[in-house]
Amino acid sequence: MTLVRWRPKRELDPFALMENLQSQINRVFNTSLTDWPGVSGWGTSFPLVDVYEDKDNVIVTAEVPGLEQKDVELSITGNTVTLKGEKKHVSERKEESYQRIERSYGSFQRVIELPCEVNADKAKAKLDNGVLAVTLPKSEAHKPKQITIAAK
Repeated sequence: MTLVRWRPKRELDPFALMENLQSQINRVFNTSLTDWPGVSGWGTSFPLVDVYEDKDNVIVTAEVPGLEQKDVELSITGNTVTLKGEKKHVSERKEESYQRIERSYGSFQRVIELPCEVNADKAKAKLDNGVLAVTLPKSEAHKPKQITIAAK
């Protein structure tokens, strides 16, 4: 005797099958493309950045390997920093001879929202070993102030 899986009526209903297909399609479109194997997230997140702050400054560090300072443009507006640039493909080989090209090339732009307003006039940037470090002094309005409590 062969065992056959029991199927409730709902599984045989064509509308239930269409609902199931619709939910599977929605699940595919709701996942990020960077979660798929073999797909890098460079299209949306290059250069990779860290943003942190201390008492007086907001510091942004960005990985820009292979780029020189002339290849990167930095601008500050309010509480946003914009990094623009272009990573050029420099090769003496013809593209037909490549077996695999995984590194990304071309222009990029990344807008980073800062946690507070900064003083753009006093900002400093340094590019060292492929890491861009931008130090942005906080505006006076956003620096913590010590308030003394008066006794009664």
